[in-house]
Amino acid sequence: MKFSYFHIIIVLCLLHCEFLCAQKEEYSKYYYIRRNYEVFSENDVRALPFIRQYIAEAKKDKDYDKLYQGYADGVEFSADRNVKLKYADSTIIAAKFSRKEALVSSAFLEKGVVYYFHFKKYQLALDEFLLAVKYAKNGTDPYYQNRLNYLIGVVKSYMGYYDEALPLFIKTRNHFGAEISRNQHPTILFDARRGYFNGLHQMAICYRNMGQFNLADSIVNVGLSEIGASREHRQEAGYFLKEKGISEFRKKEFSTAIASLIASSVALSKINDFSWLAVNYSYLGKSYLKLSDEPHALKNFEKVDSIFQKQAFIVPEVRDTYELLIDHYKSNSDVEKQLYYTNQLLKVDSVLFRDFNYLSRKISKEYDTRILKEDKKRLENRSVRDKVAQWGLGTVAVTFAATMLFYKRREKRLRSKYDNLEQKIKARDNANMAIKMEEKHDGNKLEIDPKVVEEILHKLKDFEEKGGFRESGLTQHRLADKFDTNHFYLSQIVNEYKGMNFTKYLIELRISYITDKLYNDSEYRKYKIETLAEECGMASRNHFSKLFKEINGIGPSEFIKRRKYDLDLDQNLIIETISQ
Repeated sequence: MKFSYFHIIIVLCLLHCEFLCAQKEEYSKYYYIRRNYEVFSENDVRALPFIRQYIAEAKKDKDYDKLYQGYADGVEFSADRNVKLKYADSTIIAAKFSRKEALVSSAFLEKGVVYYFHFKKYQLALDEFLLAVKYAKNGTDPYYQNRLNYLIGVVKSYMGYYDEALPLFIKTRNHFGAEISRNQHPTILFDARRGYFNGLHQMAICYRNMGQFNLADSIVNVGLSEIGASREHRQEAGYFLKEKGISEFRKKEFSTAIASLIASSVALSKINDFSWLAVNYSYLGKSYLKLSDEPHALKNFEKVDSIFQKQAFIVPEVRDTYELLIDHYKSNSDVEKQLYYTNQLLKVDSVLFRDFNYLSRKISKEYDTRILKEDKKRLENRSVRDKVAQWGLGTVAVTFAATMLFYKRREKRLRSKYDNLEQKIKARDNANMAIKMEEKHDGNKLEIDPKVVEEILHKLKDFEEKGGFRESGLTQHRLADKFDTNHFYLSQIVNEYKGMNFTKYLIELRISYITDKLYNDSEYRKYKIETLAEECGMASRNHFSKLFKEINGIGPSEFIKRRKYDLDLDQNLIIETISQ
């Protein structure tokens, strides 16, 4: 049968109609509504009228997947954090109606992000993240899984568990770093770059707090170099500039630290990341103080308190801001402001204690234990998949060998530090104070009445022997009041006769006291880190752990573990000797 031109035209028309119908079916009404606002930036409220239209259509169609998407868009484009939270609640309801666990998990995650980023309510955020973990399945999308791991890592980092948070951030950095190199949609690439830079930023924080400053500085340089002049990632550049400023402060480059921190604050103010802004203001204040610019120092310290008043949130890193404010106003005899900041410091400690106690218990019980159980289950099922996975054994073996080498070197390094510390403990004279201080100098080089010097030295000896340094919240001014003297005399005598300033003197006494207790008293080795901190007069678990490691070269948990190991080894040797 031959086709005429007429038949050919009819066939072409039919094909064209079919093509148009297919297009119409592919691009639904939801697509056309969403196209109106998906080009807007985050927090752009111009999107909200279109989003409400999108949600109304989804409700009419009872399309819960689309309803979830509409509410999720509401979270993204709302500018008011309380509105974001309402939309986040609605995403959970829509996700549950969809009966899709992946959507439910994602909804809980997004609500957790609102609590974490916009409210800095870590307790509430962690509750939502743990629910997201509960509903997430093994085959979860890698982007989502890495995002969830990143957020759990942020909570661990906030609590001071940097060694546990670091591997999560390294995984995040590696995953998103690989995604960047792939040929993908610009939006996906943008999200991948953000994930990569955020992972790097958190790694720098961990390394800094673990005392590995060269690694932290190297990561910050990489981040700033890769962002360059890109306007897309000004927020991420702000985080790296913050870390750069902190590093410069540590190196006593105060003027450059101020420049970096101000640049960071400009970027972070645009997104109102008040927790890191508080850190910036704290280090700005301390930098100005080092340059003897008290007005600018106080102005920045007061900004830290302003954020705390407004948000009822604080990070442990800025706690010393209040101690500096109290010392300043006490030295200027401003009783009213001294009392105010003392009360604020008590509130700060209350918030930190509440958060750390809750988060530590929750994450240990509901996240770490769950991960261990999942690992156990995977190991039990591994035998079923052995034949399929044989091709990967070589890689596993290499990875295992590298890991073992890493831990062997780490173990050797820690053992050396522990042995050195043990020798120091054994070398101490039990009749003297807990830490070896400089002996009294020959002659009185201070312009202070020798009788006053002798009296204060006698009181210091009594203070050391009776453990007065264990008092929480103790300051140089408070101790001077107890000694019935002025803090200038006390400061000069401590510097001259103890060879260090008062703050270091107090820290060394506290850490030395608790180190000896851990070494000699089995009861102390049963205590939690928080309790050990309190026992020697420190309010913050994180601050205590950091100082313990800084002075002793090894963290308190590692020290306890190794002490127990050595004692068990000695006990076994005694038993073997007796049995022979």
